[in-house]
Amino acid sequence: MSENRTGKMKAVLEYGPLLIFFVSFMLLRDRTVTLLGQEYSGFIVATLIFVPVLALSTLGLWRLTGKLSPMQVATLVLVVVFGGLSVWLNDPRFFKMKPTIIYLLFAAVLGYAWLAGKNWLEAVLSEALPMRPEGWRKLTLRMALMFLALAIANEAVWRLMSETNWVYFKTFGLPLLLFVFLLGNAGLFKEYGIEKRD
Repeated sequence: MSENRTGKMKAVLEYGPLLIFFVSFMLLRDRTVTLLGQEYSGFIVATLIFVPVLALSTLGLWRLTGKLSPMQVATLVLVVVFGGLSVWLNDPRFFKMKPTIIYLLFAAVLGYAWLAGKNWLEAVLSEALPMRPEGWRKLTLRMALMFLALAIANEAVWRLMSETNWVYFKTFGLPLLLFVFLLGNAGLFKEYGIEKRD
C-alpha cells in the first residue's frame, strides 16, 4: 500500500468513528429507541453504535500501522468502560465525562513528566517531530496545561449546555482547539526543531 493511501486510510480510521457518532446522534437525537424492552435516548443509541465502531477502527489502525500509541489505547479502554456504563445504566453522563477523565489523565502524566524532568513526549513523537530536549520540556508543560484546560472546558460544556451543544463541541470544538494549540506552537517547533537526516 502506498504511503499516501496509508495516510488517507489512517485518517479515515482515526476520525471516522467520531463522525459516525455525530451523524448517528443527529439522526436519533429527538427519538426514543426501544431495545430488548428498554427505552433509550438517541444519545445512548449513538454511544452504543460508537463503542464497537471505535474498537474496530482501533484494530484497523493496529493492523495498518503495526502499533498503537498509549493515547489510542487509553482512549479505547475509557470509551469501552464509560460508553458501556452509559448504555448499561441508560445514563449519558458517563460518556460525557469520558473526555474529562482522558484529558485529566494526560495532564497528570505530562505534568509528572515535566516535574520529573522526563521527556516522554520525545519518546512518542520524536520520529515525526525531531526537537532538542529543551523544546520537548517546554512542549510537555504546554500540553499538560492544554489538557487540563480541555478537561475543564468539557466539564463546563456538558454540565451547562444542551446535549446537542456538547456533541458539536466533542465532534468539532475539541479537534479545532487541538489544531489551534499546534498552530500556536509553530514557533516552538521552529526554534527547537532538528532537521531530519536521510
